[in-house]
Amino acid sequence: MEPLVISTWKHGIPANEKAYEILSSGGNSLDAVEHGVRVAEDDPAVLSVGYGGLPDAEGRLTLDAAIMDWNARIGSVICMEHIKNPVSVARLILEKTEHVSLAGEGAYNFAITNGFQPDILHTDTSIKKYIEWKKGQYGRSQEFHTDEYRVKTGNGLGINEDGNHDTIGMVAIDKEGHISASCTTSGTAWKLHGRVGDTPIIGAGLYVEGDVGGAVSTGRGEECVRACGSFLVVEMMGRGMSPQEACEYASKRVIKLNLLSHKNRDHDYQVGFIAVNIKGEYGAASVREGFEYAVFDKGINTLNKSKYIMNEKYEITDL
Repeated sequence: MEPLVISTWKHGIPANEKAYEILSSGGNSLDAVEHGVRVAEDDPAVLSVGYGGLPDAEGRLTLDAAIMDWNARIGSVICMEHIKNPVSVARLILEKTEHVSLAGEGAYNFAITNGFQPDILHTDTSIKKYIEWKKGQYGRSQEFHTDEYRVKTGNGLGINEDGNHDTIGMVAIDKEGHISASCTTSGTAWKLHGRVGDTPIIGAGLYVEGDVGGAVSTGRGEECVRACGSFLVVEMMGRGMSPQEACEYASKRVIKLNLLSHKNRDHDYQVGFIAVNIKGEYGAASVREGFEYAVFDKGINTLNKSKYIMNEKYEITDL
């Protein structure tokens, strides 16, 4: 099998480089997706992941992450603080415990017991932006992921056109044909403390079935959880859809359930999916225009715009 790695958003480009380096040297897909997304976790310029991520409404930076391999082994951490690489803690849960998820203080204590060091994850930038939000500069807090954006019928900025705007998720297939997936985030900026999105929820933020393929999601986690989005993508691939068809199918399901459940609430959101099947075919789709994904295939790393379902654009203002 020719190795391949696909990940979400512009910050997937450097993440892919690390993952593909592991794959091309004969490493397995689980190592690739762990160390690939760690690149984004360690980058303070990525405001929605790891170190330097934007805090919650109480000024606390809580991290979520998950990882899954071709043998249905899973691990995740929820609302973990003060540990720099939550995806590696999630992998340790996968490998060392019979549990599938640890949360909050329990996740932190598990990490410390297993050799992780406590760290300060705030940066001057994240603190400055939090103070500005407290002064009322950035509008609503809980509904949007990192940036305040709205649907716009005319021409506006694409959702990822001028920076990093969301969770990173990654799916990789190695030379043995084994597929793994990972995702990691600091969650919605200014969220209510304790809020959990799709990232650490197996079947929502990511899912892998070893003889079918793998998928991850990005965007507003609440909408993906409602649709069991990543599981749905893999399930439809197992029923014969291509990765592209399955991602489009899941995006349509997200739209349907949002309208069903939120008749008197906000419909301005983005959700995107990426997927790889056991043949090494890949696909991507999103609810609205603006989702970008990175693919490293046959030695070439590219950033691509996904297909989308609803013909609406976003205007976005960076924090």
